[in-house]
Amino acid sequence: MAESIIIRVQSPDGVKRITATKRETAATFLKKVAKEFGFQNNGFSVYINRNKTGEITASSNKSLNLLKIKHGDLLFLFPSSLAGPSSEMETSAPLGLKACGAPNVVEDEIDQYLSRQDGKIYRSRDPQLCRHGPLGKCVHCVPLEPFDEDYLNHLEPPVKHMSFHAYIRKLTGGADKGKFVALENISCKIKSGCEGHLPWPNGICTKCQPSAITLNRQKYRHVDNIMFENHTVADRFLDFWRKTGNQHFGYLYGRYTEHKDIPLGIRAEVAAIYEPPQIGTQNSLELLEDPKAEVVDEIAAKLGLRKVGWIFTDLVSEDTRKGTVRYSRNKDTYFLSSEECITAGDFQNKHPNICRLSPDGHFGSKFVTAVATGGPDNQVHFEGYQVSNQCMALVRDECLLPCKDAPELGYAKESSSEQYVPDVFYKDIDKFGNEITQLARPLPVEYLIIDITTTFPKDPVYTFSISQNPFPIENRDVLGETQDFHSLATYLSQNTSSVFLDTISDFHLLLFLVTNDVMPLQDSISLLLEAVRTRNEELAQTWKKSEQWATIEQLCSKCLTLPQSPLPGPKLLPFRAPVLLPGPWTPDPRCLLTASWAVEQADLCRGPQMFSSL
Repeated sequence: MAESIIIRVQSPDGVKRITATKRETAATFLKKVAKEFGFQNNGFSVYINRNKTGEITASSNKSLNLLKIKHGDLLFLFPSSLAGPSSEMETSAPLGLKACGAPNVVEDEIDQYLSRQDGKIYRSRDPQLCRHGPLGKCVHCVPLEPFDEDYLNHLEPPVKHMSFHAYIRKLTGGADKGKFVALENISCKIKSGCEGHLPWPNGICTKCQPSAITLNRQKYRHVDNIMFENHTVADRFLDFWRKTGNQHFGYLYGRYTEHKDIPLGIRAEVAAIYEPPQIGTQNSLELLEDPKAEVVDEIAAKLGLRKVGWIFTDLVSEDTRKGTVRYSRNKDTYFLSSEECITAGDFQNKHPNICRLSPDGHFGSKFVTAVATGGPDNQVHFEGYQVSNQCMALVRDECLLPCKDAPELGYAKESSSEQYVPDVFYKDIDKFGNEITQLARPLPVEYLIIDITTTFPKDPVYTFSISQNPFPIENRDVLGETQDFHSLATYLSQNTSSVFLDTISDFHLLLFLVTNDVMPLQDSISLLLEAVRTRNEELAQTWKKSEQWATIEQLCSKCLTLPQSPLPGPKLLPFRAPVLLPGPWTPDPRCLLTASWAVEQADLCRGPQMFSSL
C-alpha cells in the first residue's frame, strides 16, 4: 500500500489539509482539493509558490512525487477570478468582499483605475527625526494609509470625509482582509417570502422586519470635489436669474476623474449644464416632463460625457447697486432644506454607483448636488453636497417627509396599515452634556448631508468652444431666447471662424441639431459628435461636406431673409389661401423652396404658427 502524505493548501478562506499519496496524479489531487474547498474543477488554481509561480495543472501523467511535492508541503490556492498575472485589477480588490459581491457588473472607469492604485501617502525622510540611512524607514517617514485620519485632519482645508476607495481599503485592512465585511444597501421594507404569519398589517416577525436605523455621520463620500471647467459654464446658467429674478434648475454633464488632493479621491468635472423644461419663481421651482431627456443623455454619451449631478439657484438680491446677494444658507438656518435632501436622495437613487463589492451590484451614488447661493461676503458662491446612503434608503422606501414650516427639519413617517416604517433614531447632546438617542420625529437634516468642495480651475478647461455670441440655451422662451433656425442663422453669421470645429463645438447647438422638429440629425450626426469629442478638425470638415449640413445652411440663409416674429406669443400673419399638404412636411434637399411663404415662415423658422385673418 502506498504511503500516505498530508499536503497543506492555503486559500483566502484559510488552510486545509489534503490526504494523498506520492504516486497520486495531479488530476486526482486537484479533484480532492476541489471537493474539500467546494469549488468546481475549473474554478481555482493551485500554485507551489505564493507569488503564483509553479502552477499545478490537472495532468494524469504527472504524479506528486514527480512534481517534488512532499509530506507537509504548503501549496497556495487562488480562485479563478484571482488567478494569473493578468488579474492585477482583481487582486487589488478585497478578497472577503469579492466572495459576496457581484463580479459580473462593470464599474466606472475611474473606479477601475483607483482600485489598481497603491493609494498610500508617501513621506520623505525627516532630517531631524529620522536616524536611519536613505534606504531605511521609521515611524516618521513610513508611508501612511489613505484613510489616516490625522493626515486628513491636517490638510488645508481639513477633510472630514475620506474617499470611498480609501474607506474600502480601511475595511479590507488588518488580519482578516475584510473577510467578514460586505457592502450591503440599507432596506426599510419588510422582506418578502415570509410564510410563518399573515402579511402586514396582520402579522410581522423578526425575520422579515427591517432593522431600526440610527443615523450617523457618514465617514466617507463617493465624490470628493466638484469642479466647473470654466467660469463661462456657470455664468451662462446664472444669467437666467440675473435677467428674471426667478430661481433656475439644470443638470450637470461632465465626467469623473481622479482628485489628487485627497488620497484615492474622485472629482466630478462639469463641462456643460442642460436646462430642462421648468417653471421657476422667486422662491420655488417646478420641473416639467422632458420629452428630450433620453436624447440628451445619448448625445452626451457620444461626446464622452454623462450626467454627474444637478444644480439650482437660491439667490435673493440684497443691493442691486452693489450687486450683492443675501447670505441665507448658514449654520444658523440650514445648508439644504428637507425637500432638497429628499430630491437629492431621489436623484442619487436613480443614478446608483456601480460596485462589484456589493451583492446588489450597486452601492451609494456619485450623483452630486450643487447650489448657487449667497456666501458670507454677499457674493454668489457655489456649494456642493451629497446625501448619505441612509438618506437614500429612507427616500427610496418612502419613509422620509419634509416639514412644512421648518425647512431644516425632516420627519420619519409612522407605520400605517399600508406601510411598515422602521424606527429611525439620531443621537444628540442634552443640556447636561450627555449623549442621548432621539426619535427622528422631527429630524435635523444635517445628519443626512455630506458637503463637497466646489472649485474652479486656475487654468480653465474648455470641452466646448466659447463664443462672444453663443447659441441660445434650450427652454428659455420666457426670456425671448429661442432655439430655432433663425437663431442658428444668426449664430453662424456672427461666428465666422475659419475653424469649423470651433464654431460647431457648442453643447446647446449640438442638442438643437439633434432635437429640432424641422430637420433632426439624430441618425447622421455621429461623425460630428466624434469630431467634437476628439477635437478632430478633419472629421468636422468631412461632416461639413455632407448633404445634411448643406440643407441646414440653405434653411438658415432663407431664414435670414424673412422677418422675425416677436416672442413670446404667436405671430398674426395676413390672410392667405391655406396650403394643403399631403402629410407632415419634410424639406427635400433637391427642392427646398417649393412651399409657400407662410409654410416657410412657420415651419422653417419658428415652428407652428397661428394663422388668422385681419
